[in-house]
Amino acid sequence: MARGPKETTDKTEGRSVDHDTIRELAKLLDETGLTEIEFERGGVRVRVARQGQPVMAAVAPRAIAPAGAPDANPGDAKHPGMVPSPMVGTAYLSPEPGARPYVEVGSEVRAGQTVLIIEAMKTMNQIPAPRAGRVVQILVEDAQPVEFGEPLMIIE
Repeated sequence: MARGPKETTDKTEGRSVDHDTIRELAKLLDETGLTEIEFERGGVRVRVARQGQPVMAAVAPRAIAPAGAPDANPGDAKHPGMVPSPMVGTAYLSPEPGARPYVEVGSEVRAGQTVLIIEAMKTMNQIPAPRAGRVVQILVEDAQPVEFGEPLMIIE
C-alpha cells in the first residue's frame, strides 16, 4: 500500500496520522502558551504536549486582570448565563481588526447570534449566544487565548 510522505500508519489499528495536523497543533501550543492539546478525528486521537520546565513568569495570576479588562469573579463560572468557550483558541470580539465588536456590555442578543469568534488551527469559529438576553459582562479581552470551558461572557 503506497502512502504519501505526510502520513504514518499505526500497524496495530491501520489508522493514519496526518503530520500537518501535528505541526498545526504544535504551532497552536506555541501561539497560546498551552502545555498540552489533544485532538480526535475519525477515530484517530493525537495528543501534543510540551515538555520542560514551566515558565512561571509568563503566566499571570487569574486574580489580576490585564489593564482595561473586566475583573473575573470566580462565581462567574457558575452563573446560569455564563457563555463557556467550546474550544481552545484565541478569542476575538470583532470580525476583523478595527471593526466594531459583535456585542458590548448592555447589548441585547438573540439566541444563535454571533457574540464573538474563536480562532483555532487557523479556522475562525463563530460562537453563538446560547440564549436571548442582555450582555452584562464580557470576561475576555480581544485576541486573548482561551481554554475549553473558560467563561467568555455573561448573558442575562
